[in-house]
Amino acid sequence: MSPDTGAPRPPSGPAHVPEAARALVAGPHVAHLATVLPDGGPHVVPLWVGWEGDRLAFLTGPGSRKARNLARDPRVAVSVTRTGNPYVMATLRGRVVEVLDGDAGWAVVDRLSLLYTGGPYPRGEERHAYLVEIDHATAPSFG
Repeated sequence: MSPDTGAPRPPSGPAHVPEAARALVAGPHVAHLATVLPDGGPHVVPLWVGWEGDRLAFLTGPGSRKARNLARDPRVAVSVTRTGNPYVMATLRGRVVEVLDGDAGWAVVDRLSLLYTGGPYPRGEERHAYLVEIDHATAPSFG
């Protein structure tokens, strides 16, 4: 059990991520992130994802529902499908191991924004970057 959340801890060390899953996360494909609500139910949102080394990265505001969920329970599940062909997909599970704010966070946020929009992220609202250590990944393809 995790001492801070009571959530089960995954096996130590990151899992092998299939190359097909790495490629989907590296491309500008919209992903869906699942976190755990306070009542134990799922909370799922679409978002941008990318890689920071071997960690999956995404961004959110510090007061968002997903940020509050992750402060309580760092476990996540992510699905991503290829734009234009949802039968090419990847699923990943893991836990948030680092939250970056300030200049370090904005550097990751801007890399994600550049991938998805071609430019830096607007500075109107505070954003943090979340880094996930993957403990399970698959990349089935049905099309």
